[in-house]
Amino acid sequence: MVDQRICDWDRMRTIVKLMTRREILSLAAATPLLRGAGKHYPIGLELYSVRHELEKDLEGTVRAVAKMGYETVEFYSPYFSWTPEKAKQIRKLIDDLGVKCLSTHNDSGAFTDGMSKAIELNGILGAKYVVWASPGAIKDLDGWKRVADTLSKASERFATADLRAGYHNHQHEFEPLEGKRPMEVIAAGTPKNVMLQLDVGHCVASGADPVAWINQNPGRINSLHLKEWSPERQFKTLLGEGIVPWKKVFAAAEKTGGAEFYLVEQEDAPDEFEAVRKCLAEYRKIHR
Repeated sequence: MVDQRICDWDRMRTIVKLMTRREILSLAAATPLLRGAGKHYPIGLELYSVRHELEKDLEGTVRAVAKMGYETVEFYSPYFSWTPEKAKQIRKLIDDLGVKCLSTHNDSGAFTDGMSKAIELNGILGAKYVVWASPGAIKDLDGWKRVADTLSKASERFATADLRAGYHNHQHEFEPLEGKRPMEVIAAGTPKNVMLQLDVGHCVASGADPVAWINQNPGRINSLHLKEWSPERQFKTLLGEGIVPWKKVFAAAEKTGGAEFYLVEQEDAPDEFEAVRKCLAEYRKIHR
């Protein structure tokens, strides 16, 4: 009995022989696109971007953000004052809206004596990452090593609840201190399961190359804050209006960085809703 696989292979070789060189090259060019088809990166909003609206009307703001088309939201530190009942109420809201909360931004307490509460609230919200937003003023590399130690210990505790620790950079983490960049200390001093959430705007503002940083830390850049920056308008610049090489950033994040989702962040705008609406529209143009 003739092996069917041999017959199929013979047919394939015959087809290839009959194809023109142009057809073969066209098929080869299309292959990478076909391999990447179907991969979706949820686009979310760091709610600090609409903080003034959020202070006035939490639920109404989340509804407005969902209506714009944002697929996930990142609650920042004020959420930590919620009761479990309040967290359940917000979870029902986002579930009803079809929005997820994949990560939260936290003060230092969530990584020290407040870990139990962080685990409870993030579990209710359905988050995957508990991100340290800022450790405050750190004056030397020994201080940054202590930050890395705290992250490492917290990551072990969070792992027992199917959560992952994360760290969010600002500008000074990419500026040399005692001959070394603090972000390098954090990356080297923490296990691979600690996410290095890249704030792209702050990275660029420091003069660092975000693409190089992503490539130096494969699999650890699981989410990115899409913050724009320009020398003239600083962080008041809207997405796509500054100097960040977004296409290169997205390519590196998705090929090497291990990106799972993106979060728009706009720090300072007179009309918060209009700013994040424009940023979302621009993201959809850039990220194709």
